[in-house]
Amino acid sequence: MITKKEVAIQYLDTLEKGNITELLKLFTENGIVDSPVYGVLNATEFYNELSNDTINSKLRLKGIFQENDSNKLALYFEYRWTMKNNKQVEFDVVDILEFDDFNHITKLKIIYDTVKSREMVNELRK
Repeated sequence: MITKKEVAIQYLDTLEKGNITELLKLFTENGIVDSPVYGVLNATEFYNELSNDTINSKLRLKGIFQENDSNKLALYFEYRWTMKNNKQVEFDVVDILEFDDFNHITKLKIIYDTVKSREMVNELRK
């Protein structure tokens, strides 16, 4: 069985490539994403919305944090996001991934400072 850490690395890789089909395979059928900008959504809805708002993403892993007997893992990374209106924003992110017994993601909580990104996403909606 694939490890939580391997799932986390695949998650970052597929997110950066914008490969939503492969990314969603890492989640359970009812997996959810809790985003400070998009709210709490089913993973499919969240990643489709994010994909629709994105031209390009560049990610740089800064750390993976995991407790031995936990179903959670934290990813710390830099996110450089080019939105569909060609505006760019860069920020540090912590994603908390919660897993089921088969190491599929059941919930992903995204934590970052949204001051710049929230304003830019709101511009996309106008």
